[in-house]
Amino acid sequence: MKTHQPLFLNEEQVREHLRMNELIPAMEKALVDFSAGRVIQPVRSIISVDVAPATGFLGLMPALTPDGLGLKAVTFYPSNAGRGIPTHMATVFLVDPQTGTPLAIMDGRLITEMRTAAVSAAATRLLASPDAKILAILGSGVQARSHIEALRLVRSFEEIRVWSPTFEHAKQFANEVGATAMSAEETVRDADVIVTVTSSKTPVLRGAWLKPGCHVNAVGACRPDWRELDDQAMSNVIFVDSREGAMKESGDVILSGTQIYAELGEALAGKVPTRADETTIFKSLGMAVEDIAAAMLVYRAATKL
Repeated sequence: MKTHQPLFLNEEQVREHLRMNELIPAMEKALVDFSAGRVIQPVRSIISVDVAPATGFLGLMPALTPDGLGLKAVTFYPSNAGRGIPTHMATVFLVDPQTGTPLAIMDGRLITEMRTAAVSAAATRLLASPDAKILAILGSGVQARSHIEALRLVRSFEEIRVWSPTFEHAKQFANEVGATAMSAEETVRDADVIVTVTSSKTPVLRGAWLKPGCHVNAVGACRPDWRELDDQAMSNVIFVDSREGAMKESGDVILSGTQIYAELGEALAGKVPTRADETTIFKSLGMAVEDIAAAMLVYRAATKL
């Protein structure tokens, strides 16, 4: 029996076939499937890399899901920002779950960028006030931009505020997206939805700044000794994508000693109350099930399945 060559897709080809308005519901389904036990997915395995002068890590993320089978290999090198190249790079490999035949090898950098924002949009749609008007973004990189695109699909914001560790970056980014650059505290005060998308290893968001009843998407700090949120912020209602992943990888969860309330997929499925009238934190680490679901959207569109 002859097998076909796998499909190869570069970033621009992935971009042609991936739409945020289709990706958000796909992420909701992926999260529900994961929390319902319909996904086989080990916690991401990490190899730390220290090759002077750069440090980074390689993560391997396999999953068998109701949508498909595959894995993502992702690298994260914070120092790349100074080199003018992406800090995150990735490749997604899809195989036929019935035969193991390779189906596709595609660039995963854009998939990572877009699916992360789409998951935050799913959390925001479920947990943020329906009349949320002020969006605060801490960070000014590719995730900041992608989050603005995704969150605008689920809430009608009248004001967007931006802070970045480098104020010039914040000002430039704010000009590009129609936002206002401010200090971190000014950005967050009275905001209805807050997004932290930084590479900081120490807290940039303080719980004292948070408006009661606001919603926070905490996206950075993906290692067990890194923080973006202080203990007071983490004392609110905590949602995670994966309990197992958060307890192994999230410094915000581990070091604060907070109690995880629920996985987002449990709340999306209606298995737990959303507690959306309280201050909610969604700690997003990213999961292979999200990458496989996003890659399958691309694959089906590219092959017209």
